[in-house]
Amino acid sequence: MNADRAEAARAPRRAVVLLSGGLDSATVAAWAIHEGWLTTALSIDYGQRHRVELDSARAVADHLGIRDHVVLRVDLAPFGSSALLDPSIPVPHDRPAAAMASGIPVTYVPARNTVFLSLALALAESRGATAVAVGVNAIDYSGYPDCRPEFIDAFRRVAALGTKAGVEGRPIDILAPLVDLSKAEIVALGTRLGLDLGLTTSCYDPAPDGRPCGRCDSCRLRAEGFAAARVVDRRAAGG
Repeated sequence: MNADRAEAARAPRRAVVLLSGGLDSATVAAWAIHEGWLTTALSIDYGQRHRVELDSARAVADHLGIRDHVVLRVDLAPFGSSALLDPSIPVPHDRPAAAMASGIPVTYVPARNTVFLSLALALAESRGATAVAVGVNAIDYSGYPDCRPEFIDAFRRVAALGTKAGVEGRPIDILAPLVDLSKAEIVALGTRLGLDLGLTTSCYDPAPDGRPCGRCDSCRLRAEGFAAARVVDRRAAGG
């Protein structure tokens, strides 16, 4: 028994990181590796109009040396209307800051983070991971209810109650290291960690060649973050 415990103590900590290919999730992946987690990346192809983010996710995983990268196809279109799923619904452009800070936008996908975290939790349990890391952010969260700290706290309880690992006293933690950071602080953190931020994409309405529109809420929040951090965004500059 003592030998088993010693072996477990020497084993690397493993975490599943939800990697969309965006700025926040890529920074979380870099953070997890920096913190010593053996990292599995999970990307979800859910029928999103901005599927270019999956290419970014693959590029980020390769850049960070993540060998265990799962890309899972889950069609969320039947679950409700969203500008990210229905091409007939336009993605809002040029919204004033007050509009972005109030209400739930049309880019909201019903229960998306609940679905994604459930899938990541299942993958974590199958991999023997002890944590799931996600890039939710409560400051620049654009009105999404499933990016708030109270949602993460609630899902942490779900993970403890609804898995074999949790029932056996080995609950899988839900890590949200960016939850209290501004976009500028996230940009600064990614830069300090040596992450190539130019590999990431944040645009909800990219051109056919993947270039960001520069006008959707996500593009504007990203631009403000880079400007405040005084870092050049190679993605926006086309570099």
